Amino acid sequence: MELTLAHSPDADDAFMFSALALGKLATRGYSFKHVLRDIETLNRAALEGLYDVSAISFHAYPYTAEKYLLLPCGASVGDGYGPLVVVPADAPAGKQPAVVAVPGEMTTAYLALRLWRPDLKTTVLPFDRIAGAVIDGQAEGGLIIHEGQITYPQEGLKKIIDLGEWWKEETGLPLPLGGNVLHRRHENRAAEIGGLLREAIGWALAHRDEGLRYALSYARGLDREDADRFVGMYVNAWTLDLGEEGRRAVGELLSRGHRAGIILHKPVLEWVSF
Repeated sequence: MELTLAHSPDADDAFMFSALALGKLATRGYSFKHVLRDIETLNRAALEGLYDVSAISFHAYPYTAEKYLLLPCGASVGDGYGPLVVVPADAPAGKQPAVVAVPGEMTTAYLALRLWRPDLKTTVLPFDRIAGAVIDGQAEGGLIIHEGQITYPQEGLKKIIDLGEWWKEETGLPLPLGGNVLHRRHENRAAEIGGLLREAIGWALAHRDEGLRYALSYARGLDREDADRFVGMYVNAWTLDLGEEGRRAVGELLSRGHRAGIILHKPVLEWVSF
């Protein structure tokens, strides 16, 4: 059976599923067609139930829950770190941007931003254009995700808040950013498919050098050292299994978003067990 496996064209997601891309596992009759899209595009696709397995922002899950189950493996979690709000490096100290460019209103980064400053105005830009827009003066501030969390100083930017650090101080919990979901049409195979994906993640963590070599082709200019650092930030023990604390963090984040009126659908989380 062929399954579509949709994820971002980033070093961390490429590393996570390198075992499947490189044919390192016995897949027990399953094959995977990798579909590479940016995370906001995947969020929108999940609303329509387009893919069998997909990475999505946790913020998007309440809107897709009728079509998908949450997998406890494959998550990207910022444990005391996460998306950054940045401004030009020469901006006056203490000045807060009135408008921030964001990578999409269904991203978890956007949800965390709104929880931090509910009245902040935002404008949507593709994630890979945000840093340039801030530098060029098209936006006063930018919400940076992906490898921009590492490269922003070299681009002439400085951070004014790390939303993962802020969340940790607020709640004592890690910030769950993205996860993997499985289409409900495969509910009777959920444990088997989920177990295979966890096995793939475990292979990458156990064969780091080989997985990283594959992931470098998706690193968007990062050198090996920075790519290794970025992968380590978002593919780790949390990715292998969110566990009780990780699931609690997802629930707390979405509940706060709902209470704040940011998430219109009451979050009901359904996890695959295996």
